Amino acid sequence: MSPIHLAILASGSGSNAENICNYFSLRSDVKVCVIISNKPDAYVHQRAERLGVLSITCSKSELTDAESFLKVLKDFQIDFVVLAGYLLRIPAGLIKEYPHRIINIHPALLPKYGGKGMYGDRVHEAVVEAREKETGITVHYVNEDYDEGAIIFQAVCPVLEDDMPETVAYKVHALEYLHYPKVVDRVLQKEFCTTGKSVIL
Repeated sequence: MSPIHLAILASGSGSNAENICNYFSLRSDVKVCVIISNKPDAYVHQRAERLGVLSITCSKSELTDAESFLKVLKDFQIDFVVLAGYLLRIPAGLIKEYPHRIINIHPALLPKYGGKGMYGDRVHEAVVEAREKETGITVHYVNEDYDEGAIIFQAVCPVLEDDMPETVAYKVHALEYLHYPKVVDRVLQKEFCTTGKSVIL
């Protein structure tokens, strides 16, 4: 039986992309076929090369046009899309072609600290400035609006009075690395267990 083909979208360093690739590296039922970035100089390309995973750069115009983006995914026979630090909006037409098959991770407890422009250190700075007692991660399905898709999973960590944004970032990254690949795996089982492709856990 053929494996489920994953595409990972990343705009930056790619630490979550690398973590997901490593998680599935010994699996025969799931294959990371390609890492797609909108930035040719993103460090994720170096990670991909080290891992032996193909990575490509697509222009913003390609990635914001549903037909062009869909052609890229179809060329690799992609079944499921995982966002890992990807900053562009997913076109609505692509979401219709991949219903419940595009997911994202956000470094806060949505619906707090989400939306356009809220990513990376900006989120952690806002959390500290607001004197939040806790923060965490949210894995959610992608819809037409930034960070507004249905929530799949959340994990929480405390924010202490003397925590700096860098400290909060460290805690949140630890949650991402621990949980995101497992949540991806769980969603794959849910989405594909009744189709011709199966996921073995």
